[in-house]
Amino acid sequence: MIELYHCVDARSFRALWALEEMGLAYRLHLLPFPPRLFQPDYLEVNPLGTIPLMIDGAVRMTESAAIPQYLATRYGPTALVVRPDEADYGLWLDWLHRSEATLTFPQTIVLRYTRLEPKERRVAQVADDYTQWFLSRLRHLTRTLADREWLCAGRFTMADLCVGYALLLARTLDLEHKFSPEIAAYWERLSARPAFLAAQAAQGSAGRGF
Repeated sequence: MIELYHCVDARSFRALWALEEMGLAYRLHLLPFPPRLFQPDYLEVNPLGTIPLMIDGAVRMTESAAIPQYLATRYGPTALVVRPDEADYGLWLDWLHRSEATLTFPQTIVLRYTRLEPKERRVAQVADDYTQWFLSRLRHLTRTLADREWLCAGRFTMADLCVGYALLLARTLDLEHKFSPEIAAYWERLSARPAFLAAQAAQGSAGRGF
């Protein structure tokens, strides 16, 4: 059975949501955030101390945008994948990777310097600068959604799931008031999906991971 090490509403939510979308059986290990500080024995399982960690037999993965791609291609066929012979294959890959490198990364800096660091180490200027970085990159999402319901191939795919997590994190950081009408409507579609709701239920009522 697939095992997933997860913190509530953290990056590992991508993997949890993907498992639910695929209907795969899994065992969930719920950890406090950050686990390297609050559950040090986790380092014996994952020396990086990061989440997610997904174990599938001999396969061990720690990159949150790669895991949905792996699950969909390993356990397909599924419409959650855009195939190489489809016109939007490159666009699909681009959004998968943009979700983490371009949309999630700057938010992790905001999170660190507004909530995770001790108060004497928090830096408002850093948080403000990286918030603006995120919001400037978010404009491309608004442009994309101007003429479509989903990001590519005319259907919901793992690219939407991965970008959807970036929007979930933005809500955690109280940035949803900055969403354009297009992004707000997109978020409503994403968060209404049965698999999203099942993933939220699966992580229980432990409260946010951060």
